[in-house]
Amino acid sequence: MVDSTENSNNTGSTDTSRETSQVAVRLEDVTLRYGKVAALDGISLEIPVGQTVGFIGPDGVGKSSALALISGARKVQDGTVETLGGSMKDAKHRNAILPRIAYMPQGLGKNLYMDLTVRENLEFFGRLFGQGKRERDERIARLVAATGLDPFTERPAGKLSGGMKQKLGLCCALIHDPDILILDEPTTGVDPLSRQQFWQLIDAIRQTQSQMTVLVATAYMDEAARFDRLIAMNDGKVLATGTADEILERTGTDTLEAAFIALLPEEERQGHHELNIPERTIHGDTPAIVAEHLTKKFGDFTAVDDVSFRIEKGEIFGFLGSNGCGKTTTMKMLTGLLNASEGMAELFGKPVDGQDIALRNRVGYMSQAFSLYSELTVMQNLELHAHLFHIPKDKIKPRIKELSERFGLGPYHDDLSERLPLGVRQRLSLAVAIIHNPEILILDEPTSGVDPVARDGFWELLVELSRDQGVTIFISTHFMNEAERCDRISLMHAGKVLISDTPDAITKGRGCETLEEAFISHLEEADGEDGQSAPAPAPEDALSASNGDQANWKPAHASLFSFRRLWAYSLRETMELVRDPIRLMFALIGTAILMPVFGWGITFDVENLTYAVLDRDQSAESRTYTENLSGSRYFEAQEPLTSIDDLEARLLAGEITLAIEIPPGFGRDVGRGSSPEIGAFIDGSMPFRAETIHGYVEGIHQRYLSEHLKRDVGSSDTGQPLRIETRFRYNQDFKSIYAMVPSVIALLLVFIPAVLMAVGVVREKELGSITNLYVTPVSKLEFLWGKQLPYVALGLINFFLMSAMALFWFEVPLRGNGLTLLIGAILFVTATTGLGLLISSFTSTQIAALFGTAIATMVPSVMFSGMMQPVSSLEGVSALMSKAIPTSHFMSISVGTFTKALGFAELYPELISLLIFFPALTLLSMLLLKKQEA
Repeated sequence: MVDSTENSNNTGSTDTSRETSQVAVRLEDVTLRYGKVAALDGISLEIPVGQTVGFIGPDGVGKSSALALISGARKVQDGTVETLGGSMKDAKHRNAILPRIAYMPQGLGKNLYMDLTVRENLEFFGRLFGQGKRERDERIARLVAATGLDPFTERPAGKLSGGMKQKLGLCCALIHDPDILILDEPTTGVDPLSRQQFWQLIDAIRQTQSQMTVLVATAYMDEAARFDRLIAMNDGKVLATGTADEILERTGTDTLEAAFIALLPEEERQGHHELNIPERTIHGDTPAIVAEHLTKKFGDFTAVDDVSFRIEKGEIFGFLGSNGCGKTTTMKMLTGLLNASEGMAELFGKPVDGQDIALRNRVGYMSQAFSLYSELTVMQNLELHAHLFHIPKDKIKPRIKELSERFGLGPYHDDLSERLPLGVRQRLSLAVAIIHNPEILILDEPTSGVDPVARDGFWELLVELSRDQGVTIFISTHFMNEAERCDRISLMHAGKVLISDTPDAITKGRGCETLEEAFISHLEEADGEDGQSAPAPAPEDALSASNGDQANWKPAHASLFSFRRLWAYSLRETMELVRDPIRLMFALIGTAILMPVFGWGITFDVENLTYAVLDRDQSAESRTYTENLSGSRYFEAQEPLTSIDDLEARLLAGEITLAIEIPPGFGRDVGRGSSPEIGAFIDGSMPFRAETIHGYVEGIHQRYLSEHLKRDVGSSDTGQPLRIETRFRYNQDFKSIYAMVPSVIALLLVFIPAVLMAVGVVREKELGSITNLYVTPVSKLEFLWGKQLPYVALGLINFFLMSAMALFWFEVPLRGNGLTLLIGAILFVTATTGLGLLISSFTSTQIAALFGTAIATMVPSVMFSGMMQPVSSLEGVSALMSKAIPTSHFMSISVGTFTKALGFAELYPELISLLIFFPALTLLSMLLLKKQEA
């Protein structure tokens, strides 16, 4: 039985024949809050094994929250949630039972990957649950046969109809034979025929797996009657539990929708009454809307195909059909938001023109999704749209007052629109849509997810507009009881209008008892003619057939690490990359475009250069000479040099960028008035910096000689030639390209792979497919590494491409060890993609991930990698930043191997530093990535 301790005295009689000692789910005093909003308020439930239980109620009452807690997708805040014999607060238990749970989230294909085919989606989930190829193929064959998807296994999921998406989502959920199947609003937005087939499939599965517990959330009261038990919810609380008959008997009503209204608190149903729709008044002969052979194509896809209909003034005209059938596209063409590819649309006898402001002012449009400004209050939204429609200032306040009274918005004037209850939010959207007194009102699924009381109240407003003010209303809906309230309806499927007539005429014309049966009949006929949708399956036959040696199928189980699960994510990410040509193009040729820009375009001024002196004279004059250098803001003195070997070693290690050699007898030669010869050894690996150093040294040398001669001789103009011997090490040709190109390789490898990695992970969060991480046995480490591998490979492709450009286009010779460079590149790309993983682990949008990654990679890389100034000259926080970013280490490797002829012996410290980044970033990402929603 299903027991609510909160309502134990009100649930009516209990069918004891269905009681069992085995409990699948138990909730005790469970509370869940989103900020200040209580999604669940102390609910208690007990659900036995083997039942199909329906959570009924409109959107926002807590159904999805309860199912997310039961599945482990959401973290338990307060109370006790036990699933399959253990607490979901216990991470060990939760991970152990995830292979026994299947969770299908709310939304069409929310757990699917739209770029993958039907088979590829199923194979992905099979790998997540540890299935080998043979078992996977056998299970897939069984499921697609049962659902009628077998003719479409090579079709991308994104090109399936709404009903087929849901069937595929169900197949993915069932591929591992779960003990608990959780379905959150599985038929929302699905046409009646697909909905019927969906439930036939569930019934067939129950027959073959009698111990499976099925939990379903639904807003459709008509389908709730098929469940063993019902849990009616409102405002985060349980209103009642029991069978459909028990709830109807308790409330004394004939339908579950009426029963739900009767169960609501008195204050919420106060004033509610049965909706009465008067006869329509004829308003002249000119129709309000005419569509003739209306067609809309997006490339090769035909969204609306030769649609024709006529809507009279003051008529309530309903548009029925599943998501993706073309209803919204048709509505947008009628409002001028989209131009028709073919055909003609007229409003009030005039062709629709999106640029005709006067015509558009006669139309009000309410979109399917809430499209008002969530950061504005109710009053601010009303005032804003009044100004947008150029309502005279003296009429704005009276009009807002009138609408507020009619729609009951007065108490909410100062509330932000995003915090409004769903029913109030829909009333606000309608008020905004009619604030300018339009003659036509186009409403795209305005009552989806709204509770029955609010829905009836909304329809009262529509009836008033139609009957009292003559407003023509064109409304799309999924609810058959709403369709029956329309004067006429059109049934639409796959871009075509199947029939347009009154609801009663359509029902009788097919010889059916209900409008839903008539709709299903038309859909079956259309499917038989075009063959575009899945045929009605025979699920019992397919599920009962062996289709392979099922005795050898292994049950899914939890494990600490599985390469197969890791490979599932890597393979899926690779396929999505390959099938997204725009993303792949920029990922591959973005570096090729940016490299010449950076390679030829970046130059920097330098200061705070490290230098050391090899003073072979040790005289007063040599000390005076070196003091000129140490007194310059351009140079910072280091420990004196002891020998030529010391000079070479410190230049090679990058500790200094300039070495001054003062020869023996320097002081004597200066005293005699002869020109001394000074040796200046400059690190030429960064030519633009070396050239600047050369100029600085010559200037200081010239100043010293001038000051000395002026002091001793009385004139600085002696005609003596300046004698300073400058030698550039490692880049004797002194070409800027030799240093800039290796530096750019490092700069681009830190940016592009990291951004791609970050966006690739956050995309899962935005699309909702991150739920697959929450409710499957895949670990955070498997998920992170699986996502990372394709981008490491992509980064290495970029590395080879840029290296080839450096060698053959820029003609930069590779003087050092190529293997050291390759090892460094592998470690560096692993580190940069790890940085992208880290940022994506705590960001929730692609925009945030993009900006965060760009800031975290490019700015530190330019400032602290040694590109602008030597790493050895950095101090304090700057020096720490240099060591803390991977770019500085790979910059040394790239420039060192290309320009300085360095190898492993000199660069192994940089390789070790890069190696440390990988485990460190992985660990941080694992700590920040959530395995449950908070």
